[in-house]
Amino acid sequence: MDEPESPAPQGAALRRATDTIRRLRTELAELRAAGPIAVIGAGVRLADGITDLDGLWSALSGGRDLTGDMPAHRRWPFEDEWAQLPLRGSFVPDALDFDPDFFGITPRAAQALDPQHRLLLEVTWEALCDSGINPPGLHGAQVGTYVGISGRQDYADWARQCPDAYWALGNGHCLAAGRIAYTFGFTGPALAIDTACSSALVAVVQAVQALRRGEVDLALAGGVNLVLAPGSTRAINRTGSLSPDGLCRAFDARANGFVRGEGAAMLTLKRLADAERDQDPILGVIHGVAMNQDGRTSGFSAPNAEAQRRVIEAALADAGRDAAEIGLVEAHGTGTSLGDPIELSAIVAALGTRNGGRPLHVGSAKTNAGHLEAASGSLGLLKALLTVRERTVPPLVHFDTLNPRIDLRGCDIRFADRAQPWPDPESAPLAGVSSFGIIGTNVHVVAGPAPVPTAPVRPPLPRPDWKRVPCVPAFLGDAPPGYVVPA
Repeated sequence: MDEPESPAPQGAALRRATDTIRRLRTELAELRAAGPIAVIGAGVRLADGITDLDGLWSALSGGRDLTGDMPAHRRWPFEDEWAQLPLRGSFVPDALDFDPDFFGITPRAAQALDPQHRLLLEVTWEALCDSGINPPGLHGAQVGTYVGISGRQDYADWARQCPDAYWALGNGHCLAAGRIAYTFGFTGPALAIDTACSSALVAVVQAVQALRRGEVDLALAGGVNLVLAPGSTRAINRTGSLSPDGLCRAFDARANGFVRGEGAAMLTLKRLADAERDQDPILGVIHGVAMNQDGRTSGFSAPNAEAQRRVIEAALADAGRDAAEIGLVEAHGTGTSLGDPIELSAIVAALGTRNGGRPLHVGSAKTNAGHLEAASGSLGLLKALLTVRERTVPPLVHFDTLNPRIDLRGCDIRFADRAQPWPDPESAPLAGVSSFGIIGTNVHVVAGPAPVPTAPVRPPLPRPDWKRVPCVPAFLGDAPPGYVVPA
C-alpha cells in the first residue's frame, strides 16, 4: 500500500505559488502606475458650429476668433438683465436644444434638466463613438466618469417660483456625473469635480490615476460650461476680469481680461498597453500628470508662480521627461495683465531656462474660444494633442506686442503669429498643458502623439443623427420668441 504524500512539499509549493502571485501583482501594479494613458477618442462642442476634432483643428490652425455677441434667443427670458451686462463671448447657439427621446428622458424631465448635463450626455456618446466603442455595449461595465463642472447654477434661475421634483434632480453640479453613469449604465466611480477653472483638467488627472491604479479599465473625463443666466456673468464682471472690448489677448501688452466661453469636451481614456492590444484608435498619449495648491499667497485668488513652477516640474518627473523635450506649453493664459506675467515666469523657471536654449512655443486657446472656465482644461488638452499629432503650432490669436511685465531673458520662448511647423522636426513632439483654478488648485499634464500602430485600428462609429428640439421649461412656453432651431 502506497504511503500518503507528506504535507510538507505541498505546503512549500503553495507558499511558492502564493509568493509568485504576490510578486506578479506587484509588478502589474507598477507597470500600470508607470504606464502612459491613451486618449482614444473625444467628443467636443464649441461655438461657431464646432462639433468634432476636425472642426476644432481647423479653427485653431486657422487662428479663428470664435467670439461674438450672445445670440438674441439666448438672452431670453432675462433680456432686461442682459442689457446691462457684457454680451461678448463664444456661445453654443443650440445650447438649449436636446434630443430627449434618444436618451429615454421624458420631455417634462428634460425641460428641467440643466442644459450642461444634457450637453454632457451628447458629447460623452460622441466620445465613445469616436473611440469605435458602441455605448450600449458598456452597460454594467466598470467605466469611470469624471466631470469638471463649476460656477453658479445658472439654470436654477429659470425655475423662478416653480421648482418641483424634476428640478431637484435636474440641477446641481453633483448630479452631472451621476446622470452620465446612470444613462450609460457605468458602474465605476462617477465624480463631479469643482476646482473652478481647473476642474476639467483635474477630472482628467483623476481618470489617469484611476486607470493607473487599476480601479477602472476605461474612463470618460472632461468638462462643460454654459452661460445660462445673467447671474454668473454679473458676478464675474464685478471682479473686473472681463475684457471691456471683448477680446482675450493672452501675454500681450494690451491684455485687459478674458471673455466668457461656452462648450463641452469629453475624452475617452485607456491604458496605452490596453489600447494597443485592443487596436483602439489613439489620438495621443498622456505621459505625466501633477496637481498642487497655491497655499497661502498675497490674497485668496492671487496666483502663485512658485506653485505653478513646481506643478510643471512634478508633471515632467511623473512623465520621466525633461524640460528640453517640451516644444509647446498650452498655457492657462487668461489675458490678464497680472496673471499672464506670473504664469510666464513659472514657465521660464521650469522649462525656458532649463531646456538648453531650445525654442519653446506658448499658446492659449482662450484667445480663440474665450474662457471655458470649468471646461477650459479639456479644450487645452485637446489642442495640445492635436498640435503634437499634426506637428504644427497654431497661432496665438490677438498677440502683437509682449506684455512689458514679462521677462523672457535667458530663454527662447515664442508666440506664433501664424501656424508654424513643430520647432524640432527631429524630435518626438511633447507638449505641456496648464490649468489653474481661482481657488489655488493647479494642474499640469504632459502629452505626446500616438505611437505608430502595428496593426489595423478599429474605425470610429457613426455618431447619432440627433433630433434636437428647443427644450425649455414648460411654464415659460415652447421656445423663446422668434427662436429658430439652428441647422
